[in-house]
Amino acid sequence: MTVRTARRGRGLAPPAWRNWAGTAEVRPLRTVAPATTGALAEVVRRAAEDGLRVKAAGTGHSFTAAAVTDGVLIRPDRLTGIRRIDRAAGTVTAAAGTTLRHLNRELAAAGLSLTNMGDIMEQTVSGAVSTGTHGTGRGSGSLAAQLRALELVLADGSVLRCSPEENADVFAAARTGLGALGVISEVTLAVEPLFLLTAREEPMHLGAVLADFEHLVRDNEHFEFYWFPHTDRCVTKRNNRSPGPAAPLPPFGGWLTDEFLSNGVFQAACSLGRAVPPAVPGIARIAGRALGARTYTDIPYKVFTSPRRVRFVEMEYALPRAAAPAALRELADLVERSDLRVGFPVEVRVTPADDITLSTASGRETAYVAVHQYRGVPHERYFTAAERIMTAHGGRPHWGKLHSRDAEYLAGVYPRFGEFTALRDRLDPARVFGNDYLRRVLGD
Repeated sequence: MTVRTARRGRGLAPPAWRNWAGTAEVRPLRTVAPATTGALAEVVRRAAEDGLRVKAAGTGHSFTAAAVTDGVLIRPDRLTGIRRIDRAAGTVTAAAGTTLRHLNRELAAAGLSLTNMGDIMEQTVSGAVSTGTHGTGRGSGSLAAQLRALELVLADGSVLRCSPEENADVFAAARTGLGALGVISEVTLAVEPLFLLTAREEPMHLGAVLADFEHLVRDNEHFEFYWFPHTDRCVTKRNNRSPGPAAPLPPFGGWLTDEFLSNGVFQAACSLGRAVPPAVPGIARIAGRALGARTYTDIPYKVFTSPRRVRFVEMEYALPRAAAPAALRELADLVERSDLRVGFPVEVRVTPADDITLSTASGRETAYVAVHQYRGVPHERYFTAAERIMTAHGGRPHWGKLHSRDAEYLAGVYPRFGEFTALRDRLDPARVFGNDYLRRVLGD
């Protein structure tokens, strides 16, 4: 076990940890990087004995302060790697700190794949499931919905195995557990034989997308779109399984769109918009026309995921799917009639209902509306106005993204909220895994 400790009172400042977006920063008393489940359990046991709170941080891609602690911060650097693949059961078991990039590449090399995934690969598997990371899919849900078992280190240092057959009540909650029930040490995910997806990306007008939203969702296995505020322009993405053959993007064409336009040029456009806010609507009109249609066929992770090098802040709300078109129209009207300057596109995705206690899709078919602003651009007024629209439609905030909701509101939109908090009281009565963020969203 690697332990990096800076003791207060000797003139040494503890090393700082900050998240990817720069929205959360902390100097924990101790930072540790255990390499085994046993070492992780000992870290938690010792911290509890010392009266210190414990949080596990992944790669920092949550925009909230969910991983912040002034006590012991657990880093994922050494708790990594695939532990076993069970082809007969159709599962892979990986250590909690394994990144989705490593997992996807190793699965592909073994001729296997996850059924669905989000659009970035930098997250750890435990961080992604704990905060409800999702992609888009008519019939395939979040990463947590693909979990088949997990291993959880509890507040007393004991290790609990959870699955639908073993400690099922804990499994139902810990699949999206916010780090409130324990520290995940390993996960077991469903996998299937490697398959091909044909991606069809094309521009459409916002009115046409919203008018045909249900058909677009029903007619495609994976549908999403990006709307450019200050315009009526969208880029739609439809991913469907293909018998092949593979027809990946040519190296230069992929670089031109995904790196040069979507990252390099977009970075410059965002910087210009931050420096000259009145230029944002014009920049948005140019950006909305810059990305044209393209079609390609490749293995799943090369279709679902894309590089994200432009840093931003984000708020995302999960709405009842039928409410999404109305909410988008209200958001477009808000931008049109206000002096807000929004330089980042709005992303819309869907998932089916699931049975996870605090999943944003728990018990209902869901559409996700994500709003962003370039890092360094004031976002509060835009996010506050957008949040009023989302909450009026019964929206549930993404657990890993910025929002202002508290336990009172969340108890009203999650029918099983009390079930989760009661389980938390049983597993962590002393709040070893507590912090200010959890106090706000779950209560004391």
